[in-house]
Amino acid sequence: MPLRLSLRTGATALIAIAALAASTAVADAGVLVASAPSCDGQALAKPFTPWLDVADYTALGGGNFEGDGAGWSTTGAAGIADGNESFHVGGAADDQSLALGAGSSATSPSICVGLEHPTIRFFAKRRSANVLSTLRVDALVELSGGAVLTVPIGVVANPGMWQPTLPIAVVANLLPLLPGDHTAVAFRFTPQGGDWSIDDVWVDPYGRKP
Repeated sequence: MPLRLSLRTGATALIAIAALAASTAVADAGVLVASAPSCDGQALAKPFTPWLDVADYTALGGGNFEGDGAGWSTTGAAGIADGNESFHVGGAADDQSLALGAGSSATSPSICVGLEHPTIRFFAKRRSANVLSTLRVDALVELSGGAVLTVPIGVVANPGMWQPTLPIAVVANLLPLLPGDHTAVAFRFTPQGGDWSIDDVWVDPYGRKP
């Protein structure tokens, strides 16, 4: 049973972001821009080739959850746990993932992406017996002046086993706040109706090629 993904990005939110972007010329650096690593020299790989996805991705900082998940912040019953995603795309020796209990959330460190329709993809597993439980994915984007806006970008459903998600479009590319038509984004993962685990979070920073 394949993993299913539905994108529930509201048209109202998109229009609001576009309007804010249109009125923005030069941005004041806020927390996301200030903490984002350099846009240059991102290490690229093709971790999803076994799933017929040959796009280039860069690993999101701490997103393999080996060690202490540096740069990630959590609320509620969320934390590093034993047990890696079963495909070990990050390395055969990896043995940890991020467990997300009901009512918790996890927010990634910021990452620099371009404006050519970037995407995010990762591995997820529903641990709850509730088959209706889902995992919501939000993008945190920075507006001119440093205010951070949370934008829903996807909802993941899962049959209860490790699977790669489908590529999720990052609508934050409407807000160029860094030189060279780049912007800084972070991501928040929130289980809805049950417990989840995620692992090996990757971002295609330049957009999916035709």
